[in-house]
Amino acid sequence: MENKQYKDDQSAAWISTWSRFIRQQPFSHTAQDENTSDIIQQILESIQQGDSCISATRQQADTLHDLVVPAENIQDNRQDQVAPFVFDRQHLYLYRYWALENSLAQQVARLKQQTIPAVDLSAYPDLLTDEYQVQALKMVAKQALNIITGGPGTGKTYTLARIIAVLNQAMPNIRIAMAAPTGKAAQRMKEALQNSLNDKKLQDLVTDELKQLNPITIHRLLGLGTGSQPRFHAKQPLPYDVIVVDEASMLDLSLANMLLSAVPDQARLILLGDADQLAAVDVGAVLADLQQVPDLAENRVHLVNSRRFEAGALIGKMAQFIQTQQAVQTSAALLEQFKQQVVAPSEIHAVALQAEMQDQIQLEYLPAQLSRQFDRTAYYDKLMLGYRAYIDALKSYLTADEPELWVTQVVKIFDDYRILAAIRHGAFGLNQLNQQIEQRLLEALSLQMSKQGDWYVGRPVMMTYNDYQLGFSNGDIGICFKRNRDGQSQFEVYFPSLEKWVPATRLPKSIETAFVLTIHKSQGSEFTHTAVVLDEAAKNLLSKELLYTAITRAKKVVSVLADSETFVQALTIKTIRKSGVLDKVNNFLNC
Repeated sequence: MENKQYKDDQSAAWISTWSRFIRQQPFSHTAQDENTSDIIQQILESIQQGDSCISATRQQADTLHDLVVPAENIQDNRQDQVAPFVFDRQHLYLYRYWALENSLAQQVARLKQQTIPAVDLSAYPDLLTDEYQVQALKMVAKQALNIITGGPGTGKTYTLARIIAVLNQAMPNIRIAMAAPTGKAAQRMKEALQNSLNDKKLQDLVTDELKQLNPITIHRLLGLGTGSQPRFHAKQPLPYDVIVVDEASMLDLSLANMLLSAVPDQARLILLGDADQLAAVDVGAVLADLQQVPDLAENRVHLVNSRRFEAGALIGKMAQFIQTQQAVQTSAALLEQFKQQVVAPSEIHAVALQAEMQDQIQLEYLPAQLSRQFDRTAYYDKLMLGYRAYIDALKSYLTADEPELWVTQVVKIFDDYRILAAIRHGAFGLNQLNQQIEQRLLEALSLQMSKQGDWYVGRPVMMTYNDYQLGFSNGDIGICFKRNRDGQSQFEVYFPSLEKWVPATRLPKSIETAFVLTIHKSQGSEFTHTAVVLDEAAKNLLSKELLYTAITRAKKVVSVLADSETFVQALTIKTIRKSGVLDKVNNFLNC
């Protein structure tokens, strides 16, 4: 809790400093009172929470005096004053976010109003059988703007594979781009897409060009380098006929605006995502906003039928339970309801993963007091159980005559299990959990003496920013191995998403150990088994979207280790970001 308090104190100090700065010249030339300071601080606080604006009356906006400008004055070119805030339809914005929303709405309206040649689907009557997937194919056949949403296992990528196969047949020399917000999401998109394209039903439709499609990050697609200006934009649009973006729920206001601005006229944009997942880390919830616009009803299809979670599957039941809960009952009643409808609390134990197995959920409640290290050790040991197979694979690698033959197997087994944390600090935060798992792995492999600095065989690491010089994206994950180069043995990290080896000494100091990921960073990933840790320190940061995102990363097993009251919070609190996107899109479409 001390870490959270420290962060809150830092945030409060930042907001106070900026509030004082903005009220001074050259921004303002009039006397400001405490009401002005309160409004400014509310706006800055809302931005930190991911909101683009706050609700406000005209009277409240007027307390900002010359610091605010009415939106209609900007739009009618009747305003020669530069002001840091904008008042627009009962919403008060920092100018930057008002401008981003306005630009995004214009781009949405442009794509919605595009007339493109329809694709004849009469030759493909049996390509899809699910009614919602058929609707998605028909939508893309005639629309420029397309939004396909659905929960895990509803066949978003399966449907996409058939859509692009049809487009590829119908449009000679079609240029297709595939992208996702993170490197890991792009890699998973590639794997899922290639699996779908290998379907026998598509044999006559899939070309070598389609099989070679290589999804990349949105940053790479747009040519966003170290600066903030993309290579592709409204005046120099992307050179593609079809642009597909997976994990669109992760799009923030700024990135979505850059992306849509770069989509050329006459091109098709396909956004895939699950709006019930976490919104972007930065300001905005673009996918959720666009789902609320009535005039975009014919531009979106929501896939309903899940094939990953069969009828009665526990993970599917839990996902549905999270989505339908309301904070209208006591904590005890809610926990009892979860026990009856999903699973009863017990103790976390080892689960043997098999190719064909029923999905499982384990739920264990943490005791109220865990102040001593000794009290926490047993829980660290339980979280380590999921890495037993990884330790065995590393032992085989370390003792093999030809260890390089084991690299692929080690990588595969590592991706079977991951621990997800809600916060970075504290006894059950990402940093401490990574240290505890690392310590146990080194002991199990007797590698303490062979560790050099931060490096050792089996260390998984994750990039924390885009490094265009090295060719890495934020979220790329690799595993450290020992390799012989020119007679010298050295630590090198293999990044499977890039099929690339990099000497450990060339990687940045900021690279993070990745036995444990934050739930935010896990978006776009998929594991056979996930362990989700929600201790009391995370209580005020949790939401339904966070828990839903965490458990739907798992294909077969979810192990939840949680403080009971924190678990209740995660089941009942829905995050609703304040935004004016819906109003602005409606305005541009109907003006």
